[in-house]
Amino acid sequence: MIRREVLMTDQQKGLFYAIAGPVLWGFSGSIAQYLFSFERIPTQWLVGLRLILAGILLLIWCGIAMPKELFSILKKPRYIFQLLCFGLLGMLPAQYTYFMAIKYGNAPTATVLQFLGPLFIILYLSLRNLKMPRRIDMISIVLALIGTFLLVTHGHWNTLALSPLAVLWGVGSGLSQASYTLLPRELLKNFDARIVTGWSMLLGGIVFAPVAHLNQVPQLTVKAWLLIIFIIIGGTMFSYLFYLQSLNYLSATTTGMLSAFEPLTATILSVTLLSTHVGPAEIAGALLILGITFLQALPPKLFIGRRRV
Repeated sequence: MIRREVLMTDQQKGLFYAIAGPVLWGFSGSIAQYLFSFERIPTQWLVGLRLILAGILLLIWCGIAMPKELFSILKKPRYIFQLLCFGLLGMLPAQYTYFMAIKYGNAPTATVLQFLGPLFIILYLSLRNLKMPRRIDMISIVLALIGTFLLVTHGHWNTLALSPLAVLWGVGSGLSQASYTLLPRELLKNFDARIVTGWSMLLGGIVFAPVAHLNQVPQLTVKAWLLIIFIIIGGTMFSYLFYLQSLNYLSATTTGMLSAFEPLTATILSVTLLSTHVGPAEIAGALLILGITFLQALPPKLFIGRRRV
């Protein structure tokens, strides 16, 4: 009985972390679109800055809270290799491709293509295990895609006009989302998520620094700097920390499904801050996405058909 209660508590923690991360991403994406459109901030500069500063802040936090564990991840070549793979193949491309998709499109449409990530995750897991995806995963994917589509297109097929570059970077963002969900799983089993996230951000930012031209600081208003600070702390450090922490309690597929809260957050921001009209299609999309949380919490046996004798 006690063990069951502990498992339920862990599941609740996982759901909280898996939802909080995408919500912060939704804020961050909308803010980034504003900065790209009205403040003319270079995409590479913002990506490089947020990776390095957020990584440094996380490592400082870890140095204070757990000084003995801060460099333990660097003591074995196996973990160093995995950390480099996560930083360069997961964290860095996830940041860069998503922001480029926003630059050439916009935040809502970028989330549509980014949500291809769960498709790649399920495909990878199915190929690795040589098994067909579970019925509950297929239903969740369908609901997520339909809900996201309704939210960002108002239910009209011809309203999602994307440039080829927006499609290219958006698909790349979906692939990156799958990689940064799957790559750090062993690291997260052996080390604190803050250490894994901090080192991966810092390593990715250092490699990206020559491309980012961080020495060329654009002229920005006080408002722009405040928004950048939020992107670095809330939309980068805490969002990735929450998302990665959720992998300790939930499967990669479930965590990927719950990332649908990102376009939901972006839609709410558009309604409250930009006076965007919300019709029946948008409401239906929101209900479908919210329904994923309850769907994933249901016992899988409910979705397994009866066997024929």
